[in-house]
Amino acid sequence: MRWAGLIPAGYSAVLAALIAGPLLGSGYLLLRDAVSTPRSYLTDSALGLGDAAPRAVPQDALLAAMSPIVDGGLLVKAMLLVTLWAAGYGAAVLARELLAVPVGPQLVATTVAMWNPFVAERLLQGHWSLLTGYAALPWTALVAYRLRAAGSSIAAWGALAGCLAAAGLTPTGSLLAGCVALLTVGRRNMLGTLVLLAAASAPWLAATALSGAGGEPSDPAGVAAFAARAEPGLGTLGSLAGLGGIWNADAVPNSRTTPIAIVATALLLVIVASGFRAVAAARPDDRAGLRIRRTLLAMAVAAVALPALAATGWGMEVMRWLVVDVPGAGLLRDTQKYVALAMPAYALCAAAGCRALAARIGERAANSADTRTVARGGAVATRSVAALFIALLVVPLLDLAWGVGGSVRPVHYPIGWQRVAEEIEKPGDVAILPGGMFRRFPYSGKVAVLDPAPRMLPRDVLQTGRLPVRGLTVAGEGTRAVEVENTLLHGDPAQRLADLGVGWVLVERSTPGPLGDSAKTLAQLEPRYADDHFALYRVPGAADRATESQGAHRIIAIVAHLLWIALLIGGLLTAAVRRPGRAVRR
Repeated sequence: MRWAGLIPAGYSAVLAALIAGPLLGSGYLLLRDAVSTPRSYLTDSALGLGDAAPRAVPQDALLAAMSPIVDGGLLVKAMLLVTLWAAGYGAAVLARELLAVPVGPQLVATTVAMWNPFVAERLLQGHWSLLTGYAALPWTALVAYRLRAAGSSIAAWGALAGCLAAAGLTPTGSLLAGCVALLTVGRRNMLGTLVLLAAASAPWLAATALSGAGGEPSDPAGVAAFAARAEPGLGTLGSLAGLGGIWNADAVPNSRTTPIAIVATALLLVIVASGFRAVAAARPDDRAGLRIRRTLLAMAVAAVALPALAATGWGMEVMRWLVVDVPGAGLLRDTQKYVALAMPAYALCAAAGCRALAARIGERAANSADTRTVARGGAVATRSVAALFIALLVVPLLDLAWGVGGSVRPVHYPIGWQRVAEEIEKPGDVAILPGGMFRRFPYSGKVAVLDPAPRMLPRDVLQTGRLPVRGLTVAGEGTRAVEVENTLLHGDPAQRLADLGVGWVLVERSTPGPLGDSAKTLAQLEPRYADDHFALYRVPGAADRATESQGAHRIIAIVAHLLWIALLIGGLLTAAVRRPGRAVRR
């Protein structure tokens, strides 16, 4: 029995390897929004101080700081594997602590957390860092339970700090974990939780305040473009209830485009419904657990219902008002990602349902006079029901295995990227051709991928932030990058680039895209490097736009990042060193 606690951890590791298997080989993750590179740099953009809203902070700064020591591609793959494992194991531990279920139901909770459309779709969209916030949710609920059940302790507060900081790898992750924490810790722990959440969010809060980009209104066209999508036969509400419905119809497993999606959603909801009453049931010896469980159930209902409402006509009107009139509300436009908040409750309900069904089956053996036979029959029933539930969850979404059917796989960059990076020096930022932020390289596969240049090059790369979504173009927040791109496409004099602070122009030759009359401007520039994939030019007369205030902003942003990393490492170490015993004995 001492080893029983290790079974969910091992099972989670097996599922993580099965899901991310292709990434165990050499190469780099480059798929839609996911970009990993051998080396990245601590530019202003990496700190969130560029023109665009700081959506990848502190993720980019962490990779920039670590990649000189450890290959950046290896870092991303390791973080993704740990994230998947943590999501599954966290769900198992949460079910064990809040429901006191045996190993079989814990494995069911693990399967619900790891093997679902949300994980598949976010992997296909390249949102690996968002999954870090997703993985932190069951752990955050668990720490909140321990704070309420056993009272405040250094270990519990350290664990909460570590959870919020880990989730804070992206701003959305902070919001997800913050919602769970603030709704579950209880009133007496609210102030301390708010302080920790603010500290864990310091990198992107500081970047938003310093750059001003996050405070600018977002393009209202993004509301319809990023609204939750109705899958065939399910509608928007059914898609969200099944933990699917991402806005990008191309970033879904093949099984979700067939009637199998209806079957998979029905099976998931039946399994979840089978344990709903047990999770909501009152237990006189565990008031803290009851409040946490009921809060998680209410959160799951809201996480499904509110994104569905936001996809209606009047819901979109409300969302447009938010993103236009409320600074920073652009973080809310991709409403489907908040269905992640349903995962902890779904995992608990599935585990409780497994135990309840096994108990009913075990009652039939209760007439036997042999107590050992009764106990053995109950254990067999639990294992059998757990195996059945796991099969019903896995088989309809079998194409999640092996990198979602091989789509999530590593690529290999041409050596030209390294040579271009070695050529670029001060002063001036980098402009990119062709226009746009997305590329189709020969080595990156069939889908459009985010241009890796901002992470590959040692100077800030100017990008417009324009996103092509569902046939629409959603505008970015900044204006300088748009001016630079228009200058190139219109063939304006090179001096105009220099005046805008551009010192380099990189032409990515192996991807399609608009070039306009840029040849006129390029003819006035100094060629510095060329091969089959790239042509690099130096802009004469370029000057560095760095000012004293920008230097001060960098210092503040770096301090905010250091606070975040201290919270992450210090919190997790405190929780590990001063690990508490069981919060409640049942």
